[in-house]
Amino acid sequence: MTPRSVRDSGTPAGAPWVRTRLRTAPGTAWALALLVLVTSFLAALFPRVVERQGTEGLHHDITAAGPRHSVLELSSPQPSLQLLPAEREGAVRGAALKTVREKARAALPAEVRPGAADSAYGFGTSRPIPAQEPWLPRPYGLDPQLNYTTVSDLPRHAALRSGAWPTVRGTVTEDTDEVEGVVTEETAKALGAKPGSTVSVPTRAGKHLTVRITGVVAPGKPRSTYWSADPLFRTPALVQEPQSTPPSPDPPRYYWTAAVLLPPDAGPALLSSSGEPEMFWRFAPDASGLTAADVPGLRSAIASLESGPGLVRLRGMAGDNAAFETGLDQILTGYATLRAAIEPVVAVAAVGVGAVAVTVLLMTAGLIGGRRREELALLRARGGSLAGMGRRLLAETAVVAVPAAALGLLGALAFFGPARLWPSVAGPAVVAALVCVVLPLGSVLPHRRPRLPGTRDDLMEARPSRLRTVAELTVLVLAVGAVAGLRRRGTANGDSDLLVSAAPVLVGLIAALVLVRLLPWPMRLASRAVARGRGAVGFLALARAGRSSAGGALPLLALLLALTTAGFGGSVLTGVSDARDRAALLAVGADARISGLLDTAPLPASLVREVRAADGVRQVAAVQVMSEVPMPPGADGTGSMKNTIVLGVDPDTYAGLARTADLGAFPADRLRARKGEAGSVVVPVIASPSTAAMLGDGPRDLTTPGGDLRVRVAGIVPRTAAVPDHDFLLVDAAALTRQRTTTLLVAGDPDPKALRATVRQAGGSISVRLRAEERAVFVDTPMQLGARGIYSAAVAVGAGYALLAVLLSLLRTAPERTALLARLRTMGLPTRQGRRLVGLEALPQALPAAVGGVLVGWATIALLAPGVDLAGLALFNGPGATMPDTARLRPDPWSLTLPALGVVVLTAAVAAVQARWAGRRGPNTELRAGDSR
Repeated sequence: MTPRSVRDSGTPAGAPWVRTRLRTAPGTAWALALLVLVTSFLAALFPRVVERQGTEGLHHDITAAGPRHSVLELSSPQPSLQLLPAEREGAVRGAALKTVREKARAALPAEVRPGAADSAYGFGTSRPIPAQEPWLPRPYGLDPQLNYTTVSDLPRHAALRSGAWPTVRGTVTEDTDEVEGVVTEETAKALGAKPGSTVSVPTRAGKHLTVRITGVVAPGKPRSTYWSADPLFRTPALVQEPQSTPPSPDPPRYYWTAAVLLPPDAGPALLSSSGEPEMFWRFAPDASGLTAADVPGLRSAIASLESGPGLVRLRGMAGDNAAFETGLDQILTGYATLRAAIEPVVAVAAVGVGAVAVTVLLMTAGLIGGRRREELALLRARGGSLAGMGRRLLAETAVVAVPAAALGLLGALAFFGPARLWPSVAGPAVVAALVCVVLPLGSVLPHRRPRLPGTRDDLMEARPSRLRTVAELTVLVLAVGAVAGLRRRGTANGDSDLLVSAAPVLVGLIAALVLVRLLPWPMRLASRAVARGRGAVGFLALARAGRSSAGGALPLLALLLALTTAGFGGSVLTGVSDARDRAALLAVGADARISGLLDTAPLPASLVREVRAADGVRQVAAVQVMSEVPMPPGADGTGSMKNTIVLGVDPDTYAGLARTADLGAFPADRLRARKGEAGSVVVPVIASPSTAAMLGDGPRDLTTPGGDLRVRVAGIVPRTAAVPDHDFLLVDAAALTRQRTTTLLVAGDPDPKALRATVRQAGGSISVRLRAEERAVFVDTPMQLGARGIYSAAVAVGAGYALLAVLLSLLRTAPERTALLARLRTMGLPTRQGRRLVGLEALPQALPAAVGGVLVGWATIALLAPGVDLAGLALFNGPGATMPDTARLRPDPWSLTLPALGVVVLTAAVAAVQARWAGRRGPNTELRAGDSR
């Protein structure tokens, strides 16, 4: 390019310049394009993955809840008695109900608006009516109670197995004395119904309506909303008789309840029944097009239909007293709760990986700008303006970065299914804009002032400016605020923002800045110590490391952020696994639990001996569980009387088990009862906090199934292995006058099949629960699985960017290092010492980064752990009552140390490869007259 073209600042950046630059350095252009493409692809893919997994989790929750909970049901009492009989009868016939169905369907939320295939409408009794026919079964001497319901489109949803379809003879009115109906196969089998059977239904007028069974049908899709919204349509049930007041000591009794299905136009005959008939319209929600972004609007629409303007519109269609009910709002609430618990934790991983990627992009821009420093200095010396050079750099950068970002976006769109477009566009746009702005600015701004020859800009001589100090203090304030906000608000309720999610990144940034400021001091001390020793390799390596660019904060920042992200992500995954292990332990109390009926029936003595002798069993704690033991009036003066569970245990065995399982450990001597204490002297007990508060400090009298005791609280533990989720009282079994074993807590790794076979041989109603089986209950929902996958991907992507950061850091100084080796070889430096020099030169930055990464990762997790709750990721679908309230984050040593060791090994490997490659090239290739490297 001629000087005229440089001085002419008004000339726009034309194609010849860009084409010339791309032809001159195609490798640099392709490398930049590849980095932008990959980063844009990941930036576009992340929101699509999150949204897709949220949508899949929503569909999973709706499907898992079942039609009975997700059905949208509109119901209305029978027409008012003030209407004419003909009007009342017409309102409950099939045609009128169908008209209301079509209008109501149009008023439902568009996100889940159902089709007509799986919906149903009809008119039926809301309260079952006792049937007194002698042919009906009465297992406990109680009459069965039946519902009678007209239902739409029955032939489309069922197959006739015997008899005929029910029909309407003439026009059915309120005074009709006989109608036809059908029952399902399960109902016919349970009640003994068959075609030709009749049931007499009493009416309010004292007459009887005869329902004749004309056929038996089989549901086409038994699990569909049509049959499952009201399970009695398909399957009869034994219902317990309501308890009398006061409760009867007799065992409970049960009666059959079932449904008889009538044709749509037989509804008027039910107007006179005593079963409080009502009209209903049931809609199966179509969630196939429902996405996670639709949830807020859908919840608002359902709330409106239940008690808002939507309900007013429905009442205008179905009657003034119509009601809308659905369990879908509870499903959506549970989904929103889980998502609110997961999203802040996922956001921490996303921000961490994003920060590492941005740092690597900045390093790439700095490397490209550094390689062109002499070229740009020459253009500046020939009269080129900063604006003109910036425009040309912007043009050649945009030609590479914008198409690469677009390709990354297109790849993400093609790779991961349908989702909203604008969140995916934002990421690649930011990546392209960042590269197009940072690379020209980073390349041009160093040329604002001429740089004198021989000026050093190395790590040892650099002095931080006031502006840098102010910026670092600002970042420090932001980091402190983010950490404090995350610790105070936490992630459990989803109340998080970008600053809180960036807390680990800000902590890593502060650590990198502090490390850059402190690094010259140990390097100076090491240089002085090495200078007094023999050999030049160590001194040269430290001197070369100290003369590295003062801009070396970016490599350190990239490594620290990558190591922090990897450590945080690995600790999250480990924390999820640990929380599930803990929840399974709380559910069982040990590795295995063998219990009699209701935990209180005695176990055979032979079973206890056989379990102790079983393979894989290390320890067996025999427990006598005594439930519902009345406590004395509260010692706190409230006078309240409650029941608790008293546990008779062997102090040594049980204390060892509690200590091993970390479930309320206590010294065995504190519980041990001395000889002669049974029934006469005060017995020491270990109690739960609430039980200890009721007993107080003094001795108290207890009456238990094991005998009368006089007890004093000798210790308090929050929970215990035998009953992890109840209040309790531990007592030495030797103090009980009536001893028996009701539960065995087993520690070890017994064979499940052999253990169950041993229990079966003992006979009786003995249950076996295994900790491993309880652990298997925790099956990831799509959203939980996706969140764990995102963290795994974050660790992998962070490791990849860390590798790239190491490579860029070494490539930045590769020409100077190669030239140094060439000069030293001409002076007689052996090849082996040259390789050692290259490796030792790289270690002064790799080692602080690795050690700092471990320390910063540990400190970050320790600082943020009180505010990070992993319960949403780990325990949302667990067994329930015995789950921990929270699942806290804790540092995982392997996740912290392995990536750090990988950085050191990788740095040494890259340096060794570079030294070997440089050693194969002769000095004449690297050294040129006038070369300033």
